[in-house]
Amino acid sequence: MAKRIITISREFGSGGRFIGEEVAKKLGIKYYDKEIIGQIAKESGLAPEYIKESAELSPKKGVFAYAFTGRDITGKSVEDMVYEAQRKVILDLAEKEPCVIIGRNADYILKDRDDVLNVYIHGDMPEKIQRICKLYNISEADAVKMINDIDKRRMTNYNFYTDQKWGKASNYTLCLNSSKLGYDKCESIIIYSNRNGNNNCNLPINPLYYS
Repeated sequence: MAKRIITISREFGSGGRFIGEEVAKKLGIKYYDKEIIGQIAKESGLAPEYIKESAELSPKKGVFAYAFTGRDITGKSVEDMVYEAQRKVILDLAEKEPCVIIGRNADYILKDRDDVLNVYIHGDMPEKIQRICKLYNISEADAVKMINDIDKRRMTNYNFYTDQKWGKASNYTLCLNSSKLGYDKCESIIIYSNRNGNNNCNLPINPLYYS
């Protein structure tokens, strides 16, 4: 049985966003990434610019920022409000139609559904550095700093709002190394796994590391 929803978590610079977009095109289903920002903003009442910076990343002020951030009388912080709005939007999208959802803890938010294929895209540092240098026209040193900073903030956000560890293989159905496989092969593996489902797939994918 094919899965309705594909979630893609990814290391910065691994090409996970591009892979997810191509998978959605080839399957003829919706693709959600930055498009979610407006919906989260509407749900939370916060500015889209703030959501863009905060919905998937921890505050820049440090790993323990969530634990010490300001909270209102109910115990909720602004970050909590963003996460709750994000969770509602993702749950609504999953009910609405088949789709690919990039990041935003979607794998955890949809963990109670059995029609979700959770994918984690990672890559080797040299390839990720080169990709970021080209995309942002920056030096290798700046690319390394950018990769480390964004991945650290994604990890902090994920670990804080879930009871799971970001990047741990057992949290996902597929873990794919885009540096070793290439984007086309990653897309093919995801599409094959999605169409066949866990029960009928000839590949051992619970979880599966391809590298």
